[in-house]
Order: sequence, then C-alpha cells, then structure tokens
Amino acid sequence: MPPAALDRMSPLPHHLTHWAGLTPDDTALTFLDYGTDPGGLARTLTWAQLDRRVTAAAARFQRTARRGDRVALLAPPGLDYVVGFLGALRAGIIAVPLFSPDLPGHGDRLAAVLTDCEPATVATVSGSRAVADAFLSDVGGSPHIVDLDDLAEDAVGPVDLDPEEVAYLQYTSGSTRTPSGVMISHRNVVANAHQGAVLYGAEYGRSTLVSWLPLFHDMGLVLTAAGGIVYGLPAVFTDPVAFLMRPVRWLEMLSHFPGGITAAPNFAFDYCAKRIPAAERAGLRLENADLIINAAEPVQAGTLDRFVETFAPHGLRPEALSAAYGLAEATVLVTCSPYDEPYRSRELSGLSEGLAVPGSGPRMVACGGAANPEAASLTVVDATGRPCPDGQVGEIWVAGPNVAAGYWKRPEESAETFRPDGRLRTGDLGVLVDGELFVTGRIKDLIIVDGRNHYPHDVEATVEDAHGIVGRHRSAAFSVPAEDGEVLVVVAEVSRHASPSSDDLDAARTAVRRAVTARHGVPVHDVVLVAPNDVPRTSSGKIARLATRARYLEGSLDVRG
Repeated sequence: MPPAALDRMSPLPHHLTHWAGLTPDDTALTFLDYGTDPGGLARTLTWAQLDRRVTAAAARFQRTARRGDRVALLAPPGLDYVVGFLGALRAGIIAVPLFSPDLPGHGDRLAAVLTDCEPATVATVSGSRAVADAFLSDVGGSPHIVDLDDLAEDAVGPVDLDPEEVAYLQYTSGSTRTPSGVMISHRNVVANAHQGAVLYGAEYGRSTLVSWLPLFHDMGLVLTAAGGIVYGLPAVFTDPVAFLMRPVRWLEMLSHFPGGITAAPNFAFDYCAKRIPAAERAGLRLENADLIINAAEPVQAGTLDRFVETFAPHGLRPEALSAAYGLAEATVLVTCSPYDEPYRSRELSGLSEGLAVPGSGPRMVACGGAANPEAASLTVVDATGRPCPDGQVGEIWVAGPNVAAGYWKRPEESAETFRPDGRLRTGDLGVLVDGELFVTGRIKDLIIVDGRNHYPHDVEATVEDAHGIVGRHRSAAFSVPAEDGEVLVVVAEVSRHASPSSDDLDAARTAVRRAVTARHGVPVHDVVLVAPNDVPRTSSGKIARLATRARYLEGSLDVRG
C-alpha cells in the first residue's frame, strides 16, 4: 500500500514536507550534469535533504523580500534552481522562473520580464553571479542577490499559505505577443499535477519523471519541480543543452530509469530520429519507458511514425507515445491522449471551410478529449461563444482548477482571456471529432486567403518536405496585405548542411510553390530563403511567425539568392 498523498488544496511546500517525513532517505531529485562529466555526473537530493535546503532558501528570501514580493530565478538548470523555486513558495514570495543572463539570444526578453515583474530579490548561483550582476546593472533596479549554492541552514518564519495566493509568474513564450506573466496559484499547480498524474498513469514506487526541458518553461517546471512532489515520485532531469548536443542522452535516461514519464516538443522527436546514429541506438532499452508525451507545439503524425519506426527495434512500444494539449494559462496541461493506448490520427478534410470531415486531408493527431473526467473541461465554441457541433472548427475554451486568475498587471488583457464564468479563452483553434480533440492552430496565426482558412504549421510541413535544402522545423508561413486582399508568404531557412548554388535556390523556390499549391490549393506570393538561424524563434524554440512577418515587411531578413 503506497503512502497517501495530501489533498488537492495543500500547497507544494506542504507536499514536500509530507514526503520528507514519510520517505526521508528516498531520492527525490537527480540532476545529470553532462557539463562536468560527458557521461553524466549524477547529483542527487533525498526528500529530507531537499526539504532542508528549501527551508534554508525560504529563510533567506524572507530576509530580502516581503510577502507577495517577487523572487526572479536567474540560475542555470540544476538542483539549486528547484530549491530556489520551492523556497520562494515556502516563504510566501512569488517565484518568477527565468534563466541565467548568459543564455544566448534571450537578453531582450529577460530585460522585459524583469522590468515587468520588478523583483525584490534575484536568486542565482555563485558561478553565474558576475553575469547576473552585470546584466542587472544594465536593466536597472536594485534587487537583493542570493546565491542558492551558498545557503546556511536556517528556520523559516511561519507562513500560512492560501491556496488561492499567487505562487509564481509563468511568463509566456511570446510566439504571438509580448510575454505576459500568468499568475499561477498554489491551487492551480497542485491541481494540474494531480490531473497529470492520473492522465499519465503515474504510480508511486513505479514511475520516474524524466526531463531535459528548460525549468523556466511551464512543461519543464511542472514536470520536474511539481509533479513528483505531489505524488512522491522521483524526478531525473538535465540541461537542454545536453540534449541538443547529444539527443541520445534523453533516451538513455528513459532506458536507465524504469517507469519513465517524459514530455518534449514535436521537434525533439524528429531530432532524435534523425540525429542519433545506429551505434548510439544499440544500447537503448526503451521498453522501460512508460509514457513519452509529444506536446507544446503542433503534433505531427509523420513525426510520431518516424520515431516509432526508428526506435521500435530498441524496445519502444507505440502505446508509450501520447499527444497532449496545454498552455501556460492553464498551468500547463489540459488534456492528453490515453496512456497505454497507441496514438490515434485521422485524415481530416474541409478544414479550410472550418469543418473537419474524415477523408483525404491533413493527417492530424488526437490530443485526448473533452470527456476525460480527470482533465480540465474543454469546449470548442464559435465566434458567439456557443458550443460547436462535432466536426466544426472553433476556439478551444477551458475550465478547471488549473486555470489561472489572469496576467500580472494586465487587467484588460486578463479580461479578454479569462472570462468571469471561470472559462479560459485559449486563442487556439480546434475541433472535436467523435469526442477527440484535434488542435488546428492559433487564431492569430491563421492564414486567410480568398476566404479560405489555412493553418501555418500544415503549410510549413509541406514547405519542409518540398526540397532537400530547406531546413526541418525552420520555416514560417503567414499572410501579408496586397491590393486584392491577403496573400501567402513563406520564409524558410536553408539547411546549415547545404551549400546551394543560385540554381539550387531557384529550384527550391519553385518546388515550394508547386508543393504548397498542389497540397493546399493556395498560390504562394513570395518564397524567401534565408540563412540558417535567421527565422525568429521564441525562448521555448517555437517559430515566432509574427516576428518573422515583421522582419519580412521591414526587409531585415538575411535573404539567400
């Protein structure tokens, strides 16, 4: 009989103390440090050690910030980051999960978020202290700085945590707008951890949470620093850079830690299938993986197929793959396809007319459904807010205890998104077919040409298959105004492995035009091939279509040919 978890209203720090008392010597967290040792140096904390360190961090924060102030986490991935996050929650201070200022390409975003949240304290580690000091001097303000790897054990002052209080600010990745701080309450995160544990089939004593995702993003944070703490599950994690340098490390973690439950964006599945050579695949034992969730960006059926085909000889079961839908405004998870069942996909036609009819059309993957009692409740509604019938595309609205209260210091934006009846307008388009949810795109990303709807990720998938010099997951499709209405533009990076001639570039542009017109029935006004890494991306690695469109209109892209 496994130890009982606390009720769903207890804040995360209470759950931590609960498990520290019941299973003090069991390992709670394992961080695999590939920077120190290419083989992965395991740094661990037991439940009791984690509880003590979190208490020490909370005591330190109470000396530098008041109840309701913000603590910005400007630390690299590791055990100290999780300690700092939980320490802020225990102290009754609002955590702001961010990143070390030396993370390439994200300085402007970090400065904007710090200006918005106005932290009283910045938590980092001694190795990042100098770069944090330099960055903060440029941004302005005078927060206290705490080194999380230099904390003396101390008692924390009594704090009565209200489940409805803001626990942390989860800043959105900004793929369609300037990042906003979603106010996640103690109740929100614990409720979502409960929902996830049930939807994922997690079991105490069997399951291990595995992640390489950034801790400053919702999926990585909840999977690593919340999900396990609610149910007493160990979490094993590493740095995203370790995965990008050698993607086999992710699958080795799943091989070595039985009962693994993990999640990653769609690109990671293609990255593994393409970049892990046969010699590295040979030692994998993926029969040990319980659930591998594809989430955070549009799930491509072909990607899942390639992943299964590549790794089935190494023990991967098709039923271990799942597709999920979620967003920061709902903490992270809304719903996912049933665990221990093969993922399901359908060819759906009629999407350009706002319908989804089984037939010849884009093959889409089901991300769970509206009927799952453990998921947040969801409906698909039309422009008037009325529920759409089965098979009609509309906006996805969500309700449940995991839905946040609003955006930090943005009452007007909050009122537009978070309805008075508790339902969340996601801004995502979707359709229910036989009770299963298929996510079709973002409202703000929708391309409308000649009165027909086109979903950018579908067009981008066609673009990337059209010619060999086009990089995978490196294109953006959008519309721009013309004399007779909106027209379609495609911007695509040339693969960094290609050295194309001018004739090659011309051939690629022609191939893209033909493929898109044949597949989607829409002419391409302009095909722009650009240098590797020139298409803007968000901090979570998603294509930033609006930013790409802006650079196209201002003529600042690094065009090839």
